Amino acid sequence: MDATPDAMIRLEGVGKRYEDGTVAVHELDLDVPEGELVVLVGPSGCGKSTTLKMVNRLIEPTSGRILLQGEDVTHGDPVKLRRRMGYVIQQTGLFPHQSVATNVATVPRLLGWDKKRTQERVRELLELVGLEPGRFADRYPHQLSGGQRQRVGVARALAADPPVLLMDEPFGAVDPIVRDRLQAEFVRLQRELRKTVLFVTHDLDEAVRLGDRIAVFSDGGHLEQYDSPPRILGAPASDFVRRFVGDDRGLKRLSVTPIEIRDLEHPPIVHLPDRLTDATGRLRAAGARWGVVLDDDDALHGWVAADDTGDATVADRARRMEAWVPVGTSLKVAFSEMLQHDAGWVAVLDGDRYVGVLTPATLHEALRRSVESDLQGVDPDNIDLEVVPTT
Repeated sequence: MDATPDAMIRLEGVGKRYEDGTVAVHELDLDVPEGELVVLVGPSGCGKSTTLKMVNRLIEPTSGRILLQGEDVTHGDPVKLRRRMGYVIQQTGLFPHQSVATNVATVPRLLGWDKKRTQERVRELLELVGLEPGRFADRYPHQLSGGQRQRVGVARALAADPPVLLMDEPFGAVDPIVRDRLQAEFVRLQRELRKTVLFVTHDLDEAVRLGDRIAVFSDGGHLEQYDSPPRILGAPASDFVRRFVGDDRGLKRLSVTPIEIRDLEHPPIVHLPDRLTDATGRLRAAGARWGVVLDDDDALHGWVAADDTGDATVADRARRMEAWVPVGTSLKVAFSEMLQHDAGWVAVLDGDRYVGVLTPATLHEALRRSVESDLQGVDPDNIDLEVVPTT
């Protein structure tokens, strides 16, 4: 793997061998770029959590070097090192006898921050993770739900504004619905904060949803592939990775492939004030069974069928548009909208502006183009898809 010049964390030949000869991590080289979220994923016992704990030296490596912002921290003071990193674990590790505010203030207090600065930071972070300070600051961990405790754990890890955040199965102990919400909230936080994050999970779907890059480990702490989520799914580097991502990797790929303008179809457009007979006449002349209805500002209003008749305006007969998504949304979300609303297409918006529709056929083409661009190593715009005749 080529070195990354702007790596925040760099592991050079890092290994962990225990006294009984067991190799937990094998000569690992890994660069974590500044501002990116890198996910370590693999089967149980593959060394991913061990790797994470070696970065903040909760576990000492037996070989190699660990660099943080270019500084070798392998043999320095581990306590000082940990204060430069936020750390979130599955069970949050909150102090049960301390309030939420006191838990969040742990590291600032150790660093000698004054009371006013600490209180302002606690308030800011609770708001950031969606916990109203007035309601939650004085509560204790046992008074919170599992999802709320995880949010407090994230706030505590961010308290001293560390450049690095280490997360070990942070959402693994909550139910699927709460986990989905926590993942979505963390995606929002990461877009805003752009921390350098090293994240451990056993769940490939979580890795694909959250990660800028994914490191796939096999048994014995071997790094099998380190790549972007689309390439992990579209171009597995080994038989192990291929088996690990599964035969449904094409479906998983939907979640990391965004809708682009080039993926859209452009059916005929009519406007709310148009006379119905004139509008539907134009639709039939164009061979269309329906048209998209826009208002005078070209914002999406709905759709109208080409066989509608009567002395009316388009506004009188337009149907509400239930299936729509913003441009840049994943193909998975668009597909879900189609299924939820039993729709043959989904409208795509750029802000309030309508830009086109995605159909099952163009969704499939977008997925194929994304996969082929990774396999060939070229821009998706340069991919020519072979169309298989249907008749």
